[in-house]
Amino acid sequence: MTTTSPPSTRPSILIVEDDANLRMGLRDNLRDEGYDVTDAASAKDAGPLLQGRVFDLLILDVMLPGEDGYSLCRRLRSEGVKSMVMMLTARSLEDDLVRGFEAGAQDYLTKPYRLRELLARVRALVRRAGTAPPQVMTFGAFTLDLGRRAVLRADGSEVDLTRTEFDLLAFLLRHRDRALPRGEILDAVWGRDVIVDPRTVDNFVSNLKKKLGWTSVSGFTIHTLRGVGYRMEVPGAGPS
Repeated sequence: MTTTSPPSTRPSILIVEDDANLRMGLRDNLRDEGYDVTDAASAKDAGPLLQGRVFDLLILDVMLPGEDGYSLCRRLRSEGVKSMVMMLTARSLEDDLVRGFEAGAQDYLTKPYRLRELLARVRALVRRAGTAPPQVMTFGAFTLDLGRRAVLRADGSEVDLTRTEFDLLAFLLRHRDRALPRGEILDAVWGRDVIVDPRTVDNFVSNLKKKLGWTSVSGFTIHTLRGVGYRMEVPGAGPS
């Protein structure tokens, strides 16, 4: 079984762990910490996910069915994958640790692990990855600050947005110049398990434009793609 998540503004992590309870528990804890987490039960299941995107961090169980964690890490390194790698295993012998590092891992944590220690190590590896998206993005006369969760006008005043409106704007801006289907937007902003009418996106985009006072000279555009979804363009910003 494989669970996927759409791209987001948060540092991305892929967990490859065959124990469903451990995998889901780790996934939920990391999501609670604000990470964009995808998970897979085997190296085979992880294959398509690794082809489709670049993750900041891979958390690999050593004892996977089929191709084990050591072999998976070694193969990914040979294929040029630069993501940080943390190995998880019940094995704590020195030879096992050395084998993990020789395969290309940056960290090695033995089970059972303490959650606080794991989260601290994850934070350190994500910082080392240096691929986390910018926390401040500009569009037209506005600035979106992810850390403060605020959208500011040129005069420093704040635009009054709801939580969902802010998340929607951040998603559109982070993935500017991309055609974003309504379903992908719903999964990213409202959540994969939330049942929402796809046309809800249209209402929220309309509200965003009103609150931002959008006109044809605003310096950004949120295009409606008939039958698909939306594409945000910010001239001069370049692709995300």
